[in-house]
Amino acid sequence: MAHDDSLEILVERNEAPVSDADRAKLLENPGFGNLFTDHMAVIRYTEGQGWHDAKITARAPIPMDPASSVLHYAQEIFEGMKAYRLADGTTALFRPEQNARRFQSSAQRMAMPELPESVFLKSVEALVDIDRDWFPSTEGGSLYLRPFMFASEVFLGVRPAKEYLYMVIASPVGAYFKAGASAITIWVSKDYTRAAPGGTGAAKCGGNYAASLVAQAEAIGQNCDQVVFLDAAEQRWVEELGGMNLFFVMDDGRLVTPPLTGTILPGITRESIMTLAREEGLSVSEELYSIDQWRTDAASGKLRETFACGTAAVVTAVGTVRSEDGEFTIGSGGPGQLTEKLRMRLVDIQRGLAEDKHGWVKRLF
Repeated sequence: MAHDDSLEILVERNEAPVSDADRAKLLENPGFGNLFTDHMAVIRYTEGQGWHDAKITARAPIPMDPASSVLHYAQEIFEGMKAYRLADGTTALFRPEQNARRFQSSAQRMAMPELPESVFLKSVEALVDIDRDWFPSTEGGSLYLRPFMFASEVFLGVRPAKEYLYMVIASPVGAYFKAGASAITIWVSKDYTRAAPGGTGAAKCGGNYAASLVAQAEAIGQNCDQVVFLDAAEQRWVEELGGMNLFFVMDDGRLVTPPLTGTILPGITRESIMTLAREEGLSVSEELYSIDQWRTDAASGKLRETFACGTAAVVTAVGTVRSEDGEFTIGSGGPGQLTEKLRMRLVDIQRGLAEDKHGWVKRLF
């Protein structure tokens, strides 16, 4: 609806925020995803009325009817993004318009209404502004933002809902993986797949992650940090981890990453890494890469490095790959030079320590 773009967001301050002293103590060791700020953004959608009742308000539980359709038919999508405190003390978001557009794309796939890009950005920026004191000062710390939307209509018929609730919450975070984990070990899932052609693999919906959890539990049982999924049709081609895209660094300096065929989430970090690598003069190709080729190339030395990337963990080296067929080590088993170089280039841009040639960093205040 045309008037959605000009939607104003009402600000209702939390009347009982966390005290300065308690907040300071909490931020000493924020962990990842367990600590939350004082406020949240809320916008409602009703068929025929569009988006309405936009506000920043005190973070609180959501009143929900047992027949709310999301609980039965799983119409739900979300985004993951970060706000950073830059070197000069200002605050910024990294490529937030890409999150807004992916949110719209996910909504299309899940038969949900699209939130205008301007409203998405306005809601995120307003929440960061009101909770600006929640930035952790720990190295690598940031404010992790979780925009999400779900079907809130109370009904038990199988059809797209007519009412939705869009929200944004914020979580001060430190490193995603445990301290000292220089490279992760991943488990190749043979019994489970993440997505199939024509499915929801390219949408950022909760169902994709729910489907991956049994495989992730299997990986943890094998003393691995993450699971890697193969394609559903042939169980041959490497696709992605439970929540991160993969890159392979070959001995000729070429980067290979699985193509976006509808079964892989189009990562914003993935696209940024491809851009930075090409600026380094590297060849980057999106092509199918099999698990057998991965093993063979690692053994021969043709494959020098493998890394995973995503908003939460940024760039993380993969050192060991395990499966029912045994395990193999990539390079020395630790972070490779190119992995580290690309990670630092990206982090330096995100933190305002390097020139932002592409206009990726959106300064807020």
